[in-house]
Amino acid sequence: MPLSVAEREAFLAEPQIGSLAVEAGEGRAPLAVPVWYDYSPGGEVRFLTDGDSVKARLIAKAGRFSMLVQRVSPTYRYVSVEGPVLRTDPTTLEDLTRISARYLPPDAVEGYVQGSDLHALVTFRMRPERWLSADLGALG
Repeated sequence: MPLSVAEREAFLAEPQIGSLAVEAGEGRAPLAVPVWYDYSPGGEVRFLTDGDSVKARLIAKAGRFSMLVQRVSPTYRYVSVEGPVLRTDPTTLEDLTRISARYLPPDAVEGYVQGSDLHALVTFRMRPERWLSADLGALG
């Protein structure tokens, strides 16, 4: 059953691991990789990566990407979003700290942030244009 707008936005705002997909060129399947991301209902999907990474280069070329988040318990639920890149900026300390804090225990955030090469990172921002979502109920 499809999720309502409020349900899908709330689910995307949870700290799930995103599966990002981007066109990889003619004769290739899309590149799909796991990412940490940030989203607030009604806003932009943001994630950061090394600016010299394969995914960063492919996203810059394609100008858009899609992301899937899912869970299997207590019911199987997913949300998929797709849209254009609105901005690509150098990652700020605030960006890195906010996204890291979504996924790491509080006592691990500072060490992770300090160990990251902030100057190598870029933050991509995408406003979802297309949504797919469902809650398929309990599995099994």
